[in-house]
Order: sequence, then structure tokens, then C-alpha cells
Amino acid sequence: MFTGIIEDVGQIAKLQPQGDDIRLTVNVHKLDMSDVALGDSIATNGVCLTVVDFSDKHYSVDVSPETIKRSGFANYTVGNKVNLEKAMQATSRFGGHIVSGHVDGVGKIVAINPIDRWLEIWIQAPDDLAKYISEKGSITVDGVSLTVNDVDGPKFMLTLIPHTLQETIIGTYQVGSLVNLEVDLIARYLERLIMGDKAAQSQSKQGIDLQFLAQNGYLK
Repeated sequence: MFTGIIEDVGQIAKLQPQGDDIRLTVNVHKLDMSDVALGDSIATNGVCLTVVDFSDKHYSVDVSPETIKRSGFANYTVGNKVNLEKAMQATSRFGGHIVSGHVDGVGKIVAINPIDRWLEIWIQAPDDLAKYISEKGSITVDGVSLTVNDVDGPKFMLTLIPHTLQETIIGTYQVGSLVNLEVDLIARYLERLIMGDKAAQSQSKQGIDLQFLAQNGYLK
């Protein structure tokens, strides 16, 4: 489990194909590796990955085909910078929101508007994630816990303060950049809860729609 508060910006040192998966090696800058053990989790651009090798200057992880399909890892190259966060401890401050490190999809930067020392960024989310994104709700972008300040269909807007731009890779984004998105965990569980007993039935990949809500008494 993570909080979306980035601890370091690392750099991809190696991408080694291993059949359908990838062995990824990331060089760290200021991330404290002294308490890391084999099998620990490190969120890498928002993706929870298991450490299989490490030193005080790097760590290696295996990226599965499912993760490659769901995230932007298929587009990463050696030299790319990535946001890093170690798994939270029970005694840590909860500075962001509940982040699982399970990426839901890839978004695209569609507009960047400088406002004084701030940036206003619009991101196009996949259509199937739009229902989970609400104004003043939380979303994780490349591992960063952020507040949604406006929504327009599948597009949503973030306002980035100077500190976030300096301490994460968000300051390097350009129009067209692809980013890992994880929607609010509570929204995902709420959708399943609303289904009630129907959750045990095969839905054939169909989500909740207005017809479903009307049939189950949620709309009049």
C-alpha cells in the first residue's frame, strides 16, 4: 500500500526482455535503500513492483505482461525518469490517499496551461475510467496523489504546485505524454458494492449503467 507522496525520482538503467515480461532496473538518487529487502514493493511511476535485486544505488523488478498491457511500461526506454515511493509503514503519515499501485489504465496529456508558478494540466482518461473520476476527488498520476479540480467527460484537470513539479516527473510532461492512472480505490469498491447480489453473477464485462441503476431502485 502507498500514499502517492513521491520520495525520489529514479532513472531507468536497464530494460531486459525475458520472454513476455521485462526485468527492469532503476537507479535511485535519494531513496533510502537501507531498509529494503528482497520481496519488498516499490511503486515505480505508480506501479507496485516486487524487488528481486537491489543495492544502495539501484533495484531490479520483473514487470509482468499484464502490467505492461495496463500501464505505460511498453513505451518506456533506458534513461526515462520515474517517480518512486516505497510501501508505506503503519507508523507513516498518510499524506496523500489510499494508493494500491494497481494501475487502471493509461491517460494522455492534452493541455498544459502555465499560471504564474503553477501548472494547469488536462488529461484524457480512457472512457471506461471516466465514471470513477469526480471533481475534488483523488486520482493517482504516475504514482502521485492528486486532486481533480475539474472534469469534462473523460478529461480531467489538475492544478500542480511548484513543489510537486520539482519533486516529481510531472514538470517534464508535454502535450501527448502518456501517464499511468489509478482511480480512487473507494470508487472501485463502491461500484461493486452497488451491484449487491448481482456481483456473484457473470456480467460479461458489462459495467453499471443507467439502466442497471434504474432497475435496482437507485434512479426514479
